[in-house]
Amino acid sequence: MLFDTLLKNKQITTISAVYFGLLMGLLLGSIFSTIMDPFLFDWESAQKYPDFASRIIVQRNLLRAFSTAICIYICISTLLQTKDEFRFIIPYIEFSKQVKGSKPFILDTSAIIDGRIADLCETKILDNRLIVPRFVLKELHALSDSADKLKRNRGRRGLDILKSLQTNNKVELQVHEGEPTEMKGITQVDEKLVILAKNIGGKVVTNDFNLNKIAQLQGVEVVNLNEVSNALKPIVLPGEHFFIKIAKQGDQIGQGVGYLEDGTMVVVDQGRQYIGQDVNVQVTSALQTPSGRMIFAKVDNQTT
Repeated sequence: MLFDTLLKNKQITTISAVYFGLLMGLLLGSIFSTIMDPFLFDWESAQKYPDFASRIIVQRNLLRAFSTAICIYICISTLLQTKDEFRFIIPYIEFSKQVKGSKPFILDTSAIIDGRIADLCETKILDNRLIVPRFVLKELHALSDSADKLKRNRGRRGLDILKSLQTNNKVELQVHEGEPTEMKGITQVDEKLVILAKNIGGKVVTNDFNLNKIAQLQGVEVVNLNEVSNALKPIVLPGEHFFIKIAKQGDQIGQGVGYLEDGTMVVVDQGRQYIGQDVNVQVTSALQTPSGRMIFAKVDNQTT
């Protein structure tokens, strides 16, 4: 009961490493003491003198216990340090991880700083376990200690978002400590994220366009927060009308540009003369891109 209370989140790799280390230590300790037994003790003299034999037996038992304890410690320590490089399985049978949802979500630094992942968790849409790799956490700490004010603010915001996720009972957040052998010599966080996702079968959550492309090229599933945000924006169809404030001039002659409440850009043909005014516009078309949605409209002169 005390063990279960102290270790609430027990990992199968850690438990397996301890059990296998214990078994291997007992075996190696027994073999070592058996091999050293004839070299350390004079059993011929022990057969002649009973008192001497009793002392030898006590010494042998102490040696066996000591050598077994040393072997157990070495085996468990070695297996715990290399548990991410080996899979402890029953021959031909591998136990799959029991996780909430289909696949765990591995959070990128940009996705944490963005903060929308915390809002999504509040809606209870996500039922996946969230994983923050240790190298991502180190990057956030480095940003929060940066001499550059902008980077420092971004890093501290990311740490605040992680703290809110940790205290959220609706979220299962885990810091991933291990690094697969494939990561040795790799310093780029993006490359490490892709390798980790392939290793544990997870999805990378990011709003970094380059990481999105790199992960997809290597067959890793990606959840792009920008694409999720765009998918949740209301759809406008050609012919619909709405009022919008023309904020600035567009790139083309006569164009005006306005923005909806969700940040969607609306390019209004012949809307430059209405800058600073609310006008009724009619949608002519909409363009969906990975970076967002753009709406094209024209001024409805009949109602303006």
